[in-house]
Amino acid sequence: MNMKRYFNYCIVWVGIVSCLQSCSLVRDPLDSFSDVTEGINEAGEYVAFKDKASVLSHRQAMYDQIRNRQEHWYLDLLLVGDAHADNAYAGTTGAEVLPFENNSIEGSNSVLARDWSRYMEDVALANKMVQYVDSVNDNSLTTNERRQYKAEAKIFRALVYFDMVRLWGDVPLVTTVARDITSENIEEVYPSYFPMQSSEKEVYEQIQKDLLEAIPDAPSNNTANKTIFSKSVARAVLAKVYAEKPLRDYGKVIQYADELAADGFALEEDFSNLFGMNDNNTDAKKRNTQESILEGQFFAGNGNWVTWMFGRDLTNYNSNFTWAKWVTPSRDLINTFQQEGDEVRFAQSVVYYQTSWSNYYPASNYPFMYKIRSAVNSIIKYRYADILLLKAEALIQREGGDLNAAADIIDQVRVRAKLARLSSATRGNRTALLDALLKERRLELAFEGHRWFDLVRLDRVEPVMNAVYAKDSGRRTQVYPFTNFSYRMPIPQSILDQNPNLKQNLGY
Repeated sequence: MNMKRYFNYCIVWVGIVSCLQSCSLVRDPLDSFSDVTEGINEAGEYVAFKDKASVLSHRQAMYDQIRNRQEHWYLDLLLVGDAHADNAYAGTTGAEVLPFENNSIEGSNSVLARDWSRYMEDVALANKMVQYVDSVNDNSLTTNERRQYKAEAKIFRALVYFDMVRLWGDVPLVTTVARDITSENIEEVYPSYFPMQSSEKEVYEQIQKDLLEAIPDAPSNNTANKTIFSKSVARAVLAKVYAEKPLRDYGKVIQYADELAADGFALEEDFSNLFGMNDNNTDAKKRNTQESILEGQFFAGNGNWVTWMFGRDLTNYNSNFTWAKWVTPSRDLINTFQQEGDEVRFAQSVVYYQTSWSNYYPASNYPFMYKIRSAVNSIIKYRYADILLLKAEALIQREGGDLNAAADIIDQVRVRAKLARLSSATRGNRTALLDALLKERRLELAFEGHRWFDLVRLDRVEPVMNAVYAKDSGRRTQVYPFTNFSYRMPIPQSILDQNPNLKQNLGY
């Protein structure tokens, strides 16, 4: 290697080595296993997994992300999906959360920086399984098991990138595990540690590829266990992917929605089964419902802390209820529930308590989001009502759309909520029916992190969000208007500082 160039590389690495603890310019062969690398065998070859047990441990680590890393898998998505839209206020005046309400988000936002870093950690977990499970030297690990675990990892990677691409658009597409850097290979390996962004379309294409490849080998839907990365999870995400603009194919949205119905999914008859508690508030009312596609489950003694961020924990009523909570229901959303006469879903979505603070409402009668209400409630990542309403959207939007079939689906959801069916005037008018669909999704999926992404997908951000500040008296003053640049979040500045190959999204 050219020593002058090597010296220059070393100078660069002095400033970034702290964020790349798993690599170094000079590295002795490892003779033991660690959390970072399983080690090097006697032939000097990298060993990712020494045996089946280490594979199973890594597989469990992927699944644990849904339960144990609620910030980026759930909490922050609700901040974007509901408080950055018209469903909610930020809830507190903290500098990290208020910008999502008043539209003053910048690259310095610590919430987005946390999320980016954790999503990339998730990608690394998935990549390690995909790349190395086939090479594990343990005959007790069967061919079918290897295929299943790889399929699960591809589904997991697709879930991660689907969240990332909807937040940021162009993101680095990393599908392999970077090799350790030495003086001999630095020119070859260096770029893999500082990847450029792939286009939004390329990221969606990778998500599509991962899911389609995973379906044959992934586990089938298990009605008794909705926590697994199953074929049905892959189908649900494919339905959502094909509804988005880069790969939009309404026929495939309908296809995968129908395949989920064939897998046994249906609306739960009682809406409260999805989010409710048992009669004495000691446990969730129901888990693994026929509507739930993927959920993280929690139990007494191993509970879900994220409920502290939204309101009360009904299993420990006064715990952590001395400070203002995130994602406070907006007056605009509450008014929409009331105008629709939607008592069933409102009762499961919003609850009122007396508080010691009054940031947005009088302390004596303060509303909170209610869909996570205890440490033993499940986090439902995907559910069938979302996909069913996407099917209705596809039926409205596709060429030669079937408005009656779409209206029937919307009515199915409305009847479950004990609401009247759509009027004949709405059913026969495409624009009116699309507006009715968007409102139905808003009420059905409130506080599940969908509203912002619905507005983005249907190009409604500017008309909806630039108007809401004037009609919602409780909303903080708007800092910047919403424009076509608002559809993407800013790339965290700390990430830009680490990787000179990344470019900030326009408008930030």
